[in-house]
Amino acid sequence: MAFTRTPTLRDQRGDLLLALVLFVGAILSAALSSIAQVYGDEQAPLWTALVYAVVVAAPLGFRRRWPGTVAVVVSLAYFTAVTIRVPEIYVGNIAMFIGLYTVGAWMNDRRKALVVRVAIIVGMFVWLLITMYRDAISEADKADVVAGAMSPYVAFMLIQILLNALYFGGAYYFGERSWAAAEQRTVLEERTRELEREREVTAAQAVALDRVRIARELHDVVAHHVSVMGVQAGAARLVLESDPAQSARILSGIESSARDAIQELRQLLETLRTPGGDTTESASTVSLDDIAALAQASTEAGLPTAYTVIGDPVPVPSLVAVNLYRIAQESLTNARRHAGPGATADVRVRYDDDGVEVEVVNTGRAIAQLRPGLGQLGMRERAAASGGTVEVTPRVAGGLRVRARVPLGTAVPEGAR
Repeated sequence: MAFTRTPTLRDQRGDLLLALVLFVGAILSAALSSIAQVYGDEQAPLWTALVYAVVVAAPLGFRRRWPGTVAVVVSLAYFTAVTIRVPEIYVGNIAMFIGLYTVGAWMNDRRKALVVRVAIIVGMFVWLLITMYRDAISEADKADVVAGAMSPYVAFMLIQILLNALYFGGAYYFGERSWAAAEQRTVLEERTRELEREREVTAAQAVALDRVRIARELHDVVAHHVSVMGVQAGAARLVLESDPAQSARILSGIESSARDAIQELRQLLETLRTPGGDTTESASTVSLDDIAALAQASTEAGLPTAYTVIGDPVPVPSLVAVNLYRIAQESLTNARRHAGPGATADVRVRYDDDGVEVEVVNTGRAIAQLRPGLGQLGMRERAAASGGTVEVTPRVAGGLRVRARVPLGTAVPEGAR
C-alpha cells in the first residue's frame, strides 16, 4: 500500500496560524518598504502591497490540503509582485519557499509533486535569466570602463544565480527529506503496532497453552488416583463383612492413593507458583523406572499387570520420561475403568538404537469404535511435546493397545550430561 500523508486538525490550525503571522509580517514589510522606496520611482502604490499580502499569505492556510495549488498561486503572486515593483519582497520569498517545501513534504501524488516543483523552478530561472539579459543590455555602455577579468555587474548576476540555486534547491531538498522521514516514521509505527499485535497473540496463545497443560496435568493426576480409589473402595465394600482384614488392607491402599494424589497435586501447584515454572515437566522426579511401580500399583488396584523391559536402558531427557510415564499411567487408568472384570494388562518399555517405546496392552471388553476423550487427547499432546507419536488401537480379541514412541536421535540425554 502506497504511503500517503493526511493533515490532522492540529496541522490545519497550525497552517492558519502561519498564514496569519505571514500576513501581518507582509503588511509591516510592505509599509516599511514603501517608506524606504526600495524600487525608487518605479515603485507600485502601497495598496498593491496590501493586496499582495493577502494573496501571498492566505493560501498558506491551506498548504497541506492543496499543496500544489497553493505553491502555484504563491509563485504567480510573487512573479507578478516583482514584475510590477510591489514594495514587498521579503515575506513573498518566505511564502514561496514554504509553498515549494510543502509540495515536496505533503503532496501524495509524487509524480505531480515533481512536475509542479520543476515547472516553478524552471519558470523562475527562465524569468531570472531574461531579467539578467535585459539588464545586461542596458548596462552595455559601461563595458568600456570596467577593469579586471569580470565586471561588477557580472559578479552580481552570478551571486543572484547562486543564491536562487540555493533557495530553490533547499526548498526541494527539505521537502523530500520531510516526506521520507514521515514515510519512515509511519513504517516504524506500523511495525510497532504489528509487533504489539503479535505480542498480544503470543501472550494469548501462551495463556491458552498453559491452560491446556494445567488441565492435562490435573486430569492425569486426579483421574488415575480417583480411579484407583474407586476400584479399591468397591472391593473393600464387597469384603467388608466377610473378610475384615482384607477390607482393612484395601482401605489402607485407598489411604495411600489419597496421599499420593495430594502429594502430586502439591508438587503441581508448587510448579505453577514458581516463576518460570514449566508444567510440561512435572515437579516430580519420575523416570521410566517408575513405570514398574505404576504396574505394581495397578495390580494392587485389581488389574493384574505385567511389566517388562526390552533392550538396554539408556538415560532419557526428564521431559520424555515424565510424558511416557503419564501415557502409561493414563493407559492403565483407562483399562481399569473400561476393560471389565477379569481383565489383565501388560506394560513393555522397549529401548532400541533409535529411541524408546512404551506399550500398554490390556485384555477385556471388545471396543468397536474408539471415542476420543480428554485422556487420549492428553496422551497425544504429551507424545507431540516429546517429539514422538502415540497409537491407540482396539484389539480384535478385546481391550486396547497403546504404543507411544519417542525418537532420541543423536541428542545427548539430560541424565548423561
